[in-house]
Amino acid sequence: MTEKTLRKGNEALAEGAIRAGCRFFAGYPITPQNEVPEFMSANMADAGGSFVQAESEIAAINMVYGAAATGTRSMTSSSSPGVSLKQEGITYLASADLPCLIVNVMRGGPGLGSIAGAQGDYFQATRGGGNGDYHIIVLAPNSVEELGNFPKLGFDLAEKYRMPCMILADGILGQMMESMSFHFDPVDPNQLGKFDWAVDIHKNGQKKNNVFSYKGDNLIADVVERAKRYGLIEQTETRWEERNTEDCDVLLVAYGLSSRACLEAVNKAKEEGLKVGLFRPVTLWPFPSKRLAELSSKTKAVVCVEQSLGQLVQDVKLAVNGKTPVYLNAYPAGGQPDGSTILTAVRSALTGKKDGLFDLQEHAAGFTYNCQRDTTLGMQGDLKGGK
Repeated sequence: MTEKTLRKGNEALAEGAIRAGCRFFAGYPITPQNEVPEFMSANMADAGGSFVQAESEIAAINMVYGAAATGTRSMTSSSSPGVSLKQEGITYLASADLPCLIVNVMRGGPGLGSIAGAQGDYFQATRGGGNGDYHIIVLAPNSVEELGNFPKLGFDLAEKYRMPCMILADGILGQMMESMSFHFDPVDPNQLGKFDWAVDIHKNGQKKNNVFSYKGDNLIADVVERAKRYGLIEQTETRWEERNTEDCDVLLVAYGLSSRACLEAVNKAKEEGLKVGLFRPVTLWPFPSKRLAELSSKTKAVVCVEQSLGQLVQDVKLAVNGKTPVYLNAYPAGGQPDGSTILTAVRSALTGKKDGLFDLQEHAAGFTYNCQRDTTLGMQGDLKGGK
């Protein structure tokens, strides 16, 4: 464990990756993660590795594919629109069973959106994002210290199960500064040994290895084998944090930076005599459904707090399985939660009020949308909504 020092989140992440044995990085600039490639460009060569500023996000993820095929600890980072461009490469990495680390320092969306920190990429990360049947492991830090230490965990899990791992971080977390320390000794990748599947120099009778993302007639068997692996991961690799969950009436569920705002709400609630607990999933996939189901069964209500329009809440509802009311306290497109507004939502969940709670259908009540197309311009369409 190192002494505590003051670091920016993105820089802690990049340094943590190099300390964890990352020796290949390919990326492309985009706010709010630019300090990651900047740090890598200045420090990777000294660590004996390679840094490439690719011509695009698409090029970067395919470079990671090539480097990962050699067994090198390889990484790329980007922010939301850039990660969208990487999805084809990510699904190819999953198909080829290649371990690597992908970092998404999220910003507001959809589309180009804004550079404000957000959590709107939850579905993209936890549902695969690309085509086909696959998963990637998704880790969600909520502090600069976790951001710096998760690359080691991410590489270890990716190599253990031969699959990509993603660190999903809020944009603000990448930009904020906190004191932190590293909880692991620097990894020498030369001491890790070689994978028997990795592409290497073919000489002196050495076995020739090939890495394929497309396996032809064996696709069904490959997908089923991966499903067995995913099932094992769901049984053994779920991670979470609990606060004041032993005897709570309302359970807050949040990840990343939102969970820290929830902790403020938990402390404020205690001052008012309200029993409020916090459940923070650290692995977004595999999602800790079993433990959440156990905790929620003992509460009066569950309030999901997220910086999106309602994505995490879907996994929360699946875990709770209708046995406890689930409410949403949402801050989409770069909105930021705070303890007071979350506490308002908690009170509403207990009293039947609606302050601080988001319901898409209720928001749509009384709303009309007129879409009148001028067919004289050669466009075809209908009048939609309204009169």
